[in-house]
Amino acid sequence: MLQLDRPTIFQAFPNLVAAQSTRHGGISPAPYQSLNLGLHTQDQKANVLENRQRYFTALGITPTQLAYSYQVHQDQIIDVKKAGSYEGFDALITQQTDVFLSVTIADCTPILVYDAQEKIVAAIHAGWRGTVAQIVAKTLARMQAQYQTQAKNCYAYIGTCIDAKSFEVGEEVAAKFSAELKTWSPNRQKFLVDLKTANQQQLLAAGLPAHQIEIATTSTVLDNHRYFSYRQEKTTTGRMLALIGMHA
Repeated sequence: MLQLDRPTIFQAFPNLVAAQSTRHGGISPAPYQSLNLGLHTQDQKANVLENRQRYFTALGITPTQLAYSYQVHQDQIIDVKKAGSYEGFDALITQQTDVFLSVTIADCTPILVYDAQEKIVAAIHAGWRGTVAQIVAKTLARMQAQYQTQAKNCYAYIGTCIDAKSFEVGEEVAAKFSAELKTWSPNRQKFLVDLKTANQQQLLAAGLPAHQIEIATTSTVLDNHRYFSYRQEKTTTGRMLALIGMHA
């Protein structure tokens, strides 16, 4: 059975579609079992397209309504005017109805944002590089500059990603994060970084009220039975989609 996560923070908005997929409900064989939605994996394309169709059907949308980008772990943002494929962007925003923004993840942090006043949505892919580059803050700033978004009117979901006890990094990466976002593990001889909190801080600093931010409690590593994890599965695994958009 197809399983997906629907953020409760958006449930008050009936025209809004928002979800993050899991690894359950598709047809892909190991090591991509089963709901692999990643077009850039070594899984058979026919499997991925069937999986995507199942996911979109469950959400009441069609593949032709999807907007997505080949992600490059940087801080570029695109204002999407029509559905389709883009390249080089890790955040997408739109004011268009019936255009559904998506980001692909398998450990990185997905962040979905809805401006309930101006009716703008954003989908953000934030790995450690994007997080350090302040991609969430930059996306909110872009929404404000382009659409007069006020953070107090926004709602956000920080989705399932690698957790703060599993994201091991070396000194060079750890140095890019402030002290409250990292801990030293003597046993592992590695730093551990909290990506969820790092991105939450950017939302709060932009002006979102804390009660308008939902943070998934699940982890791609600790809950690997439910989610794909690039690290836990030694780089060969499927991909999930986090998606947001508005019906007309």
